[in-house]
Amino acid sequence: MIDLKSFRLLASSFPNAIELPHFELISFRVNKKIFATLDTKRNRACLMLSEIDQSVYTDYNPKIIYPVPNKWGQKGATFAELQLVNKKILKNALSQAYNKAISKKQDTSL
Repeated sequence: MIDLKSFRLLASSFPNAIELPHFELISFRVNKKIFATLDTKRNRACLMLSEIDQSVYTDYNPKIIYPVPNKWGQKGATFAELQLVNKKILKNALSQAYNKAISKKQDTSL
């Protein structure tokens, strides 16, 4: 089980990660790319995983970690139920989401 404060601390612990609002959610970003969001009302996080990483983590337990049920989910957006997820699994998945965000090319044409 992960509480909201622990998730915020964990997500913010990655190098250059920042916490910003994102609509009614809290987002965690690196290089202007969101790697996770936190829904405090539903006590769950959304991790922006690759499709391959998503398949690995959802195999763990699809009631705890599962694709977002829309087109974002088909692109790797993955919910994690914080009251149920194992801290080590969540930390590893969050690390994968962070690494995916930092590996994306930055648009330098601005």
